[in-house]
Amino acid sequence: MQDGTQAAQVAAQAPVISARDLDLTFQTNDGPVHALKGVTLDINKGEFVSFIGPSGCGKTTFLRVMADLEQPTGGAISVNEISAEDARKARAYGYVFQAAGLYPWRTIGGNIGLPLEIMGYSKADQAERVKRVLELVELDGFERKFPWQLSGGMQQRASIARALAFDADILLMDEPFGALDEIVRDHLNEQLLKLWARTEKTIAFVTHSIPEAVYLSTKIVVMSPRPGRITDIIDSPLPKERPLEIRDSPEFLEIAHRVRDGLRAGHADV
Repeated sequence: MQDGTQAAQVAAQAPVISARDLDLTFQTNDGPVHALKGVTLDINKGEFVSFIGPSGCGKTTFLRVMADLEQPTGGAISVNEISAEDARKARAYGYVFQAAGLYPWRTIGGNIGLPLEIMGYSKADQAERVKRVLELVELDGFERKFPWQLSGGMQQRASIARALAFDADILLMDEPFGALDEIVRDHLNEQLLKLWARTEKTIAFVTHSIPEAVYLSTKIVVMSPRPGRITDIIDSPLPKERPLEIRDSPEFLEIAHRVRDGLRAGHADV
C-alpha cells in the first residue's frame, strides 16, 4: 500500500511539460537557422511561466514545439508525460495566438464554439461550454455580437475563451496582449491572473514586456538571441494575489532588474 502511495506522489509531482537539451534548426535557402539550442526546462502543474527575450530568440518556437506545431531536431520534449504529438491529439492544451484570429462572419459565440463543433460536441454541450467560458472572461451577453463590434481587448478575451472552451489543462499564449495599449493591457493582465486563479490551468506565456512577465508569472524564463538558449530561470517570490500596485514594490523591482540583467547578459554572449 505504501508503494502505491509513493508512486502516486511521484506521478503527481511529474512536470506537465519537460524539455531536455532541446535543439531546433530550420533549413533555409540561406543556410541553417539555429532557433533553439540546449533548452532544458520543467513546467509544473498550475505554474504560470513567462518566456521573455528579444525578437528571434526562440520564445514562440519553443511554444510551438510544446504544441507540436514544430518538431525539434535534437533533444526531447514531453507534455503530460507523453509526446507533444500525442498530447496534441489528446487535446491537452489550448493555444492563444498573437492576433485574436476570429472569423468576422461568425458571432463571438460561433467563434468560441468552432473547436467544439470540429471535435463533435453536441449542440447542447457546445452552448453550455460557450456560456461558461464567456462568463470566465467576462464577456457574457456578447455571444451574438460579431468581432467587428468588439474592441481589440474584448476580441482577445474571446480568443482566450475559445482556447478554454474544451477545458484543456494547459494554456499556451503567444504574446496575446502585445498589440494592445498599456491601459487595456494592464486590465487584461489583471483579468488573466483572476482567470488563472479560478481555473488553476498551467500557463506558458510569451511576452516582450518585463513588467508583464514579472507581474503575471510564478516563473520567468529569460532567453538569449539566436540560437535561442535559456540564460536565467527566476522563481517569483511574489504572492499569488497581485494588485497592479505591486509593480511599485521593492520585490517587484528587484525581479525586473534581474530579468533586465539576464537579457543584457544574453546579448553580451552572442
